[in-house]
Amino acid sequence: MNTVATAAALSLPISLCRPSKNNTKKVFTVGFFAWFVIWVVPIFGEELSLSSSFFLFLEKNLVWVVNMIVEFAACLEGVRGGFRVLAVFGEEGGLVDKKNGWSTLFDVEDPRSKAPQCKGKFLDVNQALEVARYDIQYCDWKARQDVLTIMLLHEKVVEVLNPLAREYKSIGTMRKELAELQEELSQAHNQVHLSEVRVATALDKLAHMEALVNDRLLQDRNTSESDQMYSSPSTSTQSLDTIKGKLPRKSLNVSGPVQSYHPRLKNFWYPVAFSSDLKDDTMIPIECFEEPWVIFRGKDGKPGCVQNTCAHRACPLHLGSVNEGRIQCPYHGWEYTTDGKCEKMPSTRLLNVKIKSVPCFEQEGMIWIWPGDDPPTATLPSLLPPSGFEIHAEIVMELPIEHGLLLDNLLDLAHAPFTHTSTFAKGWSVPSLVKFLTPASGLQGYWDPYPIDMEFRPPCMVLSTIGISKPGKLEGQSTRQCSTHLHQLHVCLPSSTKKTRLLYRMSLDFAPVLKHIPFMQYVWRHFAEQVLNEDLRLVIGQQERMINGANIWNLPVGYDKLGVRYRLWRDALERGAKKLPFSKPM
Repeated sequence: MNTVATAAALSLPISLCRPSKNNTKKVFTVGFFAWFVIWVVPIFGEELSLSSSFFLFLEKNLVWVVNMIVEFAACLEGVRGGFRVLAVFGEEGGLVDKKNGWSTLFDVEDPRSKAPQCKGKFLDVNQALEVARYDIQYCDWKARQDVLTIMLLHEKVVEVLNPLAREYKSIGTMRKELAELQEELSQAHNQVHLSEVRVATALDKLAHMEALVNDRLLQDRNTSESDQMYSSPSTSTQSLDTIKGKLPRKSLNVSGPVQSYHPRLKNFWYPVAFSSDLKDDTMIPIECFEEPWVIFRGKDGKPGCVQNTCAHRACPLHLGSVNEGRIQCPYHGWEYTTDGKCEKMPSTRLLNVKIKSVPCFEQEGMIWIWPGDDPPTATLPSLLPPSGFEIHAEIVMELPIEHGLLLDNLLDLAHAPFTHTSTFAKGWSVPSLVKFLTPASGLQGYWDPYPIDMEFRPPCMVLSTIGISKPGKLEGQSTRQCSTHLHQLHVCLPSSTKKTRLLYRMSLDFAPVLKHIPFMQYVWRHFAEQVLNEDLRLVIGQQERMINGANIWNLPVGYDKLGVRYRLWRDALERGAKKLPFSKPM
């Protein structure tokens, strides 16, 4: 009875396109053949000595056979396309036109008709920014079309695998169709991946163009050197690619001996020590902007910072001692308070003497000073780790490099797989592309493909949060996707033009028991020194060549973004720009 079911499933398999008298013969021929195959052949097959496999072939491929007969009849009559044969699987004899509920998602106008006509033209920065925005619109439209293609191919696969449709297709036909669909599906997936890459590239281009516009607005030099470096957006004759490729390298020139620090760089609060290192009867000598200072606690327990030079005979005060909140010179016993006033002169008449002091304040476990001449700001920035973290180590080191070079190094993560092969980056693979993604007007962002967030906080601090699973291993695509984290604070205090005082604080949001293990502080210090030594041998070499005239920022590339922005910020500060680039509003 399978033949009867097959015949019932075929609802008029012959469709007349142009009925006429000339078609009557073809209709009769095809109709007779269909009747013959459906009814006569199965009944009298054995008497006609036809093989059962032939009947099975005819029954399973009836639609195809009838189509072939129609084409053959059309050739005999010299007419093409006179008949159409349809296998009907929908209700009421017609194919069901399914309307996809997601159709509105793909109903997006092709933006190419509205794109700016800029081919072959030189663009200024604003025009290039507009072209980049249309690039993103096109990538969005193309990505939607690729997804729609995959959905349609998916429906075709369902149609091919439909149990009712399988009754009329051989296994070979189904395999061929599925192979073709698989190939089309693979191509569509590749298109989606290409679209993702295009979108990412377009977003990077847009962010670069926005940063370029901001940087252009900040360039207000009138010297001949700056005129050679820059040209205004309206008069630029460079193409977008030329501007993008050459602007960063021309905007930075860090070479020659380190000059004395500009006074404007001093007008900030600087962390100089950890509170835990300053006891009531101890002192901490430091250098800051090539001046010697000493920090100690007064009678009230509050810290003070005075010049580390006795007014009498210029003896270093830190070689003495602290008595009742006063620092005593080891040479003749003169004693000074935290505001620099001399209150005791043994063996002689007390004179009105005062040494230089600077504003000093203690907050959140750190001691800060204001070395500048301007009045200090009323608030200090917070450098505490995020909520949920506990501080595990606080380390201070004196390094023989200029603090700007150290900041350049800390703001760069792309060097890790090549430089830190014996410490935290041991076993890291080298990514095909490293990017630092950041807002157009910010000094913070995150690294891709590393799960690390990073921020430069003026004037000399670097904060970073690293997503980890276990020591030496990274996981996830971002810090949010990681279950455990390490938070780092680096403070690069400019001691002198060739020396930096580094304050390092390390915090974890896991393994609190490590805080209670004896001598763990020495373990952390040993590891930190290992990591820094891997950097120091390179940065010291940079410093030597810089002093001899080499430009250490000769050719910046994409992953140098944060370091470049630090240099632009510092350059604008020293030039006295009214508005500093990338700074957060206070």
